[in-house]
Amino acid sequence: MQVPFHKPYIAEEEIEQVVDSLKSGWVTMGPKTIEFENQFKNYIFGNSSIPQEKQFAIAVNSCTAALHLALKAIDLKQGDEVILPTNTFVATAEVVTYFKAIPVLCDIEESTHNMDVSKIEDLITEKTRVILPVHFGGQPCDMNEIMEIARNHHLYVIEDAAHALPAKYRGKTIGTIGDITCFSFYATKTLCTGEGGMITTTNEEFAKRMKINRLHGINRDAWDRYTLKGDWYYEVVDNGHKYNTTDINSALGLAQLKKIEWMWQRRLEIAKKYNDVFLKSRIKPVIVKNDRESAWHLYVVKVNNRDELIKKLKEDGIGTSVHFIPVHKHPYYKNAFGYDEKNFPVANSVFEKCVSLPIYPGMKSDEQDFVIERVLKYAR
Repeated sequence: MQVPFHKPYIAEEEIEQVVDSLKSGWVTMGPKTIEFENQFKNYIFGNSSIPQEKQFAIAVNSCTAALHLALKAIDLKQGDEVILPTNTFVATAEVVTYFKAIPVLCDIEESTHNMDVSKIEDLITEKTRVILPVHFGGQPCDMNEIMEIARNHHLYVIEDAAHALPAKYRGKTIGTIGDITCFSFYATKTLCTGEGGMITTTNEEFAKRMKINRLHGINRDAWDRYTLKGDWYYEVVDNGHKYNTTDINSALGLAQLKKIEWMWQRRLEIAKKYNDVFLKSRIKPVIVKNDRESAWHLYVVKVNNRDELIKKLKEDGIGTSVHFIPVHKHPYYKNAFGYDEKNFPVANSVFEKCVSLPIYPGMKSDEQDFVIERVLKYAR
């Protein structure tokens, strides 16, 4: 039996939406992107008390682009500091370096793999501008504590929610809490457009600036220039970037958004089945706290023979991954910023033991049974 680590759930609805885009003649950013932004905004903010005039969603071509635009919106400068967890994909730190700013790394909690909020205040200096939490595996960080620390120290909170659609923290949907939230629609994510991302915010000025800067700093959406309502004239009002998404990607997003709750329910069912077995064994799954709902983008366990387990599972046709190699271990970041291994004991320990198992909506029951049986057989 072959069980891949991940397989996106693509059905006829996605194909029909993409074909519709191709037939329409709009293959770059156009009406489907605007529709996707509106539907995503309604989904994220729909159950909140936030007024509609303060609800904004901006589609981009990746979560990396989203994070870059978010940091630009708050006017991050050279030498500024951004606090983020070391247990994240390198893009979270990478975007900070675009400004010649400093990624200040925080250790994590052993049980959740999220940043340890008790460590944050010790990392704050007069140069700190932003706290950048990453909702690991889809489980929200301790946002009340993070927001309180940020407000007390006059800092911005930009959430890396690449894993966290849909997720909730104390009844609030992720995307409605921090100053800016950045989502990913990469091939393995909980909503897949191949490549893509979305930014949500309640700050109109931030939204305007990010919208302009996603397309070269042009003062209005370029696609309007090619409709009967538009004309050829435009002005560049900021030094922007080429971060817009396309209607082909947005077509996928529109179809995927309609089934986002069903896909989440399937991942939840798979996670519960894993938990029912592994919580009674020597294997240690990531723990989800009672006051939040995980998107279950990842299902991660810790074992004492991680590398051996991965090798044996691969031999049996089971795909796995590791999330993540901590930022402080990568040679470039270690050399550029002088990170000391001793400052991240929990992340180091977690990294040596963690392995991500298959979890995706199309996973069949017998496939999961096979994974469970082999993990129990090989794990120590």
